[in-house]
Amino acid sequence: MLNKEQISYLDWKKTHGMIPTIIQHHISSQVLMHGYMNRQSLEKSLEEGNVTFFSRTKNCLWTKGKISGNLLKLINITMDCDNDTLLILANPVGPTCHLGYSSCFSIKETNSVFLYKLERLIAERKNSNPKFSYTAKLYNNGTQRIAQKVGEEGIESALAAVLNNRQELINEASDLVYHLLVLLQDQNLDLDIIINNLRKRYTSTII
Repeated sequence: MLNKEQISYLDWKKTHGMIPTIIQHHISSQVLMHGYMNRQSLEKSLEEGNVTFFSRTKNCLWTKGKISGNLLKLINITMDCDNDTLLILANPVGPTCHLGYSSCFSIKETNSVFLYKLERLIAERKNSNPKFSYTAKLYNNGTQRIAQKVGEEGIESALAAVLNNRQELINEASDLVYHLLVLLQDQNLDLDIIINNLRKRYTSTII
């Protein structure tokens, strides 16, 4: 994380006091938006924990989402190799784009972004009516039933591989991943926790 002492390392002269800043979702890695920071807005972001830019059109500091509530919670800040651009990892509260989209860039959704959205949707289904949602029905049936489904889909995936049935393996593996996501949410866990644990356990030397 960039600290106050490192702010002076940035090449403010080269950028005429305005550092281009890219905002990226800290879990899905989706690029959310682009803006500019001066020294004051960067210091304010670090102090308050909400991403603050300098608005060139209004000529003032601008905390993203201060009016709408769609804040960008600061997670990490790094500078590039030339010290003239910032990359900020943030946790968006609501949509980032003023048009109501999660990102200001209309690019093809990556697999990581889709997986993150699927996980969020599964989490939201905890409070849904079991009559209208299979996921809500699983939650309603309890942990034992969810765990049972994970076991069933794991066995069916293994059998499909043994039988060399490629399409069946794709289908069963998809069911397995989905039910595993439900189980994780049931236990108040998510993929981010699992991935971080994998980082700790599987180093390049082990693999």
